[in-house]
Amino acid sequence: MDTDNIERVLKELRNLDGFEAISAQSSDVQRLGGLTNLVYRVKSGERAVIVRIPGDGTEDYIDRAVEIHNARVAADAGIGPAVLWADAETGVMISECIKNIVTMTPEHFATREGAAGRAGLALRQLHDAPRPFKFRFELFSMIDEYLKILATKDINLPDGYTEIVAEAAPIKQLLQDRPGNLVPSHCDPLCENFLDDGNRMWIVDFEYSGMNDALWDLGDLSVEAGLTETQEIEMLTVYFGATPTAAQIGRMVIYKAMCDLLWTLWGLIQHADGNPAEDFWAYATGRFDRCKALMFSPEFPKHAQAIANE
Repeated sequence: MDTDNIERVLKELRNLDGFEAISAQSSDVQRLGGLTNLVYRVKSGERAVIVRIPGDGTEDYIDRAVEIHNARVAADAGIGPAVLWADAETGVMISECIKNIVTMTPEHFATREGAAGRAGLALRQLHDAPRPFKFRFELFSMIDEYLKILATKDINLPDGYTEIVAEAAPIKQLLQDRPGNLVPSHCDPLCENFLDDGNRMWIVDFEYSGMNDALWDLGDLSVEAGLTETQEIEMLTVYFGATPTAAQIGRMVIYKAMCDLLWTLWGLIQHADGNPAEDFWAYATGRFDRCKALMFSPEFPKHAQAIANE
């Protein structure tokens, strides 16, 4: 493991009460996953915490003060780990380490019985948080902002991206005419941001969180987890406490396409920044192809019409 990173993690951890004298010899430091950040679990004696150091370049599109506020609201709602120490200027965050959990993956969502329903319940708990999140997650404004960032970098958009954004204009108008309920939302529900003990789930990583249409989180999670239609209905039924309506299903499907439209650009930014975590060009073009396939499917207009009729 990179010694420089360990020393930086321990230096940040010394800001937390009880860890002032921590050293490499008195701790066990383990690197965890993460596409853009450095994330470590540090165990010292009976205590274990998570130290997150922001990745280079993330300050271009993430407001760390907003993230820290929202993470604390989620913790107060009982759905996120406690934030033990954070620095809004650097974005370093130290959080409680939740024990005896499995970090979810698409494979775990496919094989762990009831996982889709537990995720729906966790999202409902988050969306019912007693205090609002800071920041308004504006899909099309974020697309414009990401395009501005990409204009400063040496990279080309996938062929046809501009045309697909134009094709999405009626969807933008539809969502303006039929806005959903704005709730405290995660907005980036990767499978790995869900922690499961088999009975309940916790949600972590609130970098992109804000007030958003509740169905964004459910649509985006369906895409990330590769949920089947049966699992989608399970998730929605638990979330709403009733069989979902055509409009609720339609809104989820619309957001499945729109999240791919947005995260295509995010992937291109990672590619342009030289993020080595994975092949982000393949990530971006794969998401774009999936977006196009859904938007041009024969069922897509029916889902949009269900929203218009609600």
